[in-house]
Order: sequence, then C-alpha cells, then structure tokens
Amino acid sequence: MTTVVKTETARPVTPLGILVEQLERIVKMAETAEIPPELSNAIKQAYQLGAGLDPYLEENTTQESPALTALAEKTRQEPWSSRFSNSETVRQLEQEMLSGHIEGQTLKMFVHMIGAKSILEIGMFTGYSALAMAEALPQNGRMVACEVDEYVSNFAKSCFDGSPHGSKISVEVAPALETIKKLADAGETFDLVFIDADKKEYIEYFKILLDTSLLATNGFICVDNTLLQGEPYLPKEKRNLNGEAIAQFNRFVAEDPRVEQVLLPLRDGLTIIRRK
Repeated sequence: MTTVVKTETARPVTPLGILVEQLERIVKMAETAEIPPELSNAIKQAYQLGAGLDPYLEENTTQESPALTALAEKTRQEPWSSRFSNSETVRQLEQEMLSGHIEGQTLKMFVHMIGAKSILEIGMFTGYSALAMAEALPQNGRMVACEVDEYVSNFAKSCFDGSPHGSKISVEVAPALETIKKLADAGETFDLVFIDADKKEYIEYFKILLDTSLLATNGFICVDNTLLQGEPYLPKEKRNLNGEAIAQFNRFVAEDPRVEQVLLPLRDGLTIIRRK
C-alpha cells in the first residue's frame, strides 16, 4: 500500500499576506451587500494591489537554484504538525518558518554586495537562508549556523549535501546563546550575522554581537521577522509574547547610539544594522 503524505497548507504569516486575506474576505462580503458601486470598486482595487504584489516580486526576482527549490519543496512536504505535536514543545515548527525565495535572494545579494567571507546564522530551521547565503560566499568562505533542534539540523544537512555550496556550512546544534557565547570566547569574527531564532532572545543576541568581537568592525547584522505579522505596530493588546519581544527589540536597536539601521517591509520584516 502506498502511503500518501498530505502537504500542510501554508497560512499567511506576513503583514501583507494577512492584509490580503482580510481584503479577500471583504471583497466576498461586498459582493453580497448593497453598497455603492464606487465603494465596491475601491475595495476590489485595494485587493488587487495587495494580492498582486508578492507574485510580481517572485516573477521579477532571479529564480532560486535547483538545490534551494528542492530544499523548499522538501520543507513543504514535511508533516511538521504531526511530527512536533506535543503541546509542551517550546518551539513549534512549521513550514512558514522558511525564509523563501525573495528573502533568500535578498540575503544572497547582500552577501555579494559586502563581499562577506564569513557568516554567522542564529537560527537555521531547514537551511534555506543558510544555503542561499552560502551560494554567494567565495569558495573559501565559511558559515556557522546555529540550530537548537537535532532533527531539523539533520534535515538541513541532508539538503546541503545536494548543493556544491553545502560544504561551506557547519551546523552547531545547541541553544543559540550557548553557541554564540562559545564562538565569542574563541575570538571568532563574522562579516555578516543573520538572526532568525527565538524572538524573546533577540536583544540578548544583539548585545553579545555588539559587546564582543563576533561582529567584524565593518560587519552587518540582518534580523528577520522584525514586523512579525504586524504585531509590533498594532495596539499592544493585539500582541502575543513574540510580538511584544520584537517591539521591544526594535525599540532597543533604534535607541542604541552604536548602530545605524533600516527596517525593510520585506516579507515579515527585515532589519539591516551596521555598527557605526
């Protein structure tokens, strides 16, 4: 008997995705309601503007490598909810945690732009962003990726094996704070650091990077999920613990005189930080 694995349906997890879902619902409501044609048309135009943006970005961005395509598909096929269904599990894993095509190509372009030779990734998941950035590293470049979950680490490494750039990546399986403290104590330095791990520890990651030699003098930090489904700028009562943690992190960075930063509305928010 052939076992059929049902692919989990991705849910909207970015401010734009959530907005488009809401607009789609409003459009359907407007079709059955007696409202002025001008209002109905305005609602449809708002939906079209929102719904068409991500597909247009996908179409006009350099396509991902075959290895990244395979990694993304394998991640989508994995039954995360059944594999990690224990409600006591601290970290709930889901396919939406994948960085994806646009963000992957953005990070890859950024590695090219700054000529990075060493990268630290804090939070790897199935390795999409790690592999995307590794593709832009020179042949002698290196990346250290922090991942707390051994199953996910092995999942990612099996995907890296299918890429000529996978050998540039070494994975450290441990809580990220333990790994980066160990790297700092060893005097390691990185040209680029990408943070996409426990949101409640973002400020601590940032402090360690700025207070040690982990971040090169002319290095950059990229931080994912800094718009976290819109929660940081919605009323405080609308935020969950992660949303509040991101709001505090964004404020902490904005008030730190040691850095300059820009928050980009890319996917779920990407902040680029440089040490002054």
